[in-house]
Amino acid sequence: MLGIPSLLADGLILVSFWKPVVLILPFIGWGWIVTRVLDKHAARFFLPREMWNIGHMTAGLVALLLAVLMPVEGEGGFWAGFGAVVLILLGDIVLFAQITNKDERVPEQFHLTLDFSKWTEARKAKADAKKAGKAELVIRAADKSLLGVPAIDAPEFQVRLAAESLLMRAMDARASQVELAPAGKENLYGAVLTIDGVRTAGATMPASDAVKIIDLWKAGAKLDVNERRKPLQGEVNIERGERKVKARVSSVGVQGGMRLTLLFNPDQAVRFKPDKLGLLEAQMNELREIVADPKGTVILAGMPDGGRTSMMYSVLKLHDAYTTNVQTIELDVQDALEGIRQNVWDPMAEGPDFSTLTRSILRRDPDVVALAEVPDQNTAKEICKADQERSRIYASVKAPNALAGLQTWMKLVGDAEMGAKAAHGVVAVRLVRRLCSNCRVQYQPAPDMLKKLGLPADKVKVLYKKGGQVILKKDPETCPACQGTGYAGQEGIFEAYKIGPAEQELLKAGDWNTLRTELRKRQLPSMQQAALRKAVDGTTSIEEITRVMAEPQSPAPAGAQPAVKPAASAQPAPKK
Repeated sequence: MLGIPSLLADGLILVSFWKPVVLILPFIGWGWIVTRVLDKHAARFFLPREMWNIGHMTAGLVALLLAVLMPVEGEGGFWAGFGAVVLILLGDIVLFAQITNKDERVPEQFHLTLDFSKWTEARKAKADAKKAGKAELVIRAADKSLLGVPAIDAPEFQVRLAAESLLMRAMDARASQVELAPAGKENLYGAVLTIDGVRTAGATMPASDAVKIIDLWKAGAKLDVNERRKPLQGEVNIERGERKVKARVSSVGVQGGMRLTLLFNPDQAVRFKPDKLGLLEAQMNELREIVADPKGTVILAGMPDGGRTSMMYSVLKLHDAYTTNVQTIELDVQDALEGIRQNVWDPMAEGPDFSTLTRSILRRDPDVVALAEVPDQNTAKEICKADQERSRIYASVKAPNALAGLQTWMKLVGDAEMGAKAAHGVVAVRLVRRLCSNCRVQYQPAPDMLKKLGLPADKVKVLYKKGGQVILKKDPETCPACQGTGYAGQEGIFEAYKIGPAEQELLKAGDWNTLRTELRKRQLPSMQQAALRKAVDGTTSIEEITRVMAEPQSPAPAGAQPAVKPAASAQPAPKK
């Protein structure tokens, strides 16, 4: 009978010494990634760490059991087990990345990626930058040509660093746009960042330094550096490690010097599916009915930088561009629309004026035409003269709400009968900031506050307000998702109404009070009611609604519906 020492000796020789070493390597790599990357990522953005750690440990245990108990003998069994271990551990990492990247608490710039080619490109870019100077950004023009980094001892190198610093501060602050322009004081320029639609003052600098920075970005976009007055526009592609950003570079002469504008990812900013715009269910149904009756003019109302372009592009997507002739007339194309002909009118170029171009396109009997702007009365009248029974025209105007949009339209046309007869619908949009879901604060509103807002106290138990900080290891820290602002992103609030014969008669008569009453009778949410519903579901805050609705209004004709007033008629509705 063999003794225990003999059995152990025999057992030891059944496994080659190198096999345990090879088998443990995937576990070491996987363990390092889980503890040093995935767990910290979950902690930083307040993801369910305990649940994920249980999942990681389960994956590790399953991998170990498969490696040990693989029902295949010999060398083939070992390598089959090793392959199973690698697949399971890698799958655990990939699954974590895919799920957490979809979590709204994780900003896009912090998404995890397993694209090793990007790592290689980033390392190469850093190596190239190190040779030329310690620049952090890789800047390429639209034609992919690289803007070289000056030598460290060259005066231009400090300009490069200052230009990069301006842009990186904007990127870190989640800005959608940064402007550099004269600050109103002699020989002084100031930067202004637009963050979630709110303009925020940035750094100031001497005019001589600012002009050099402007020239660098113009050179990167292949614009004429010597042109100081005329409007110029180009694009640059910027790489910062694994993050890539496309920026539209615009420069124009202004009083006291030049203004530079860097608009980040302009195409993504206006690219929304119609059902993701933010319309409530009843409003979306109304919009679909407006689109389904493809005739007449629909007024699209909104404030500058207030979502009009996104709304126009999204509404056009409700039309089938492959079975109908859909066209736009724009001053500046923000995004390429598949199947749609986008006509650009350049005010600096020789050729027809805006109204003449509009008339020329409408005379070709297109099915759908959208005008990104109605700049003058001539254009408005050309729209009214078109065959309203055979064409659908979307006319975009500057106005804060639906009623003001209709008033602006009637004033633009200048002929009550023509303007009223053409109008078949109106859709209005404004933008509010979304509360950061990572740090928003829940609170119980006071009954008198709910009464003032027109919200039922028995149904609205909690509301939300901005936070800006999170508690990490018992200490408050700036929220990494919103950089301390309490908000992350923007949400549209809408009004949408069909205009029928009865409403057209009221438009013709200029009876705005009766028209307002008739629109309310339809039980469709007004803009303020839509905003309050988004506050009730935690999308935004009462403070933000008050700020947006109290902003200076557009120069709409007198009699427009006030933007701020008690919402006594507001009633809760199902969430969108």
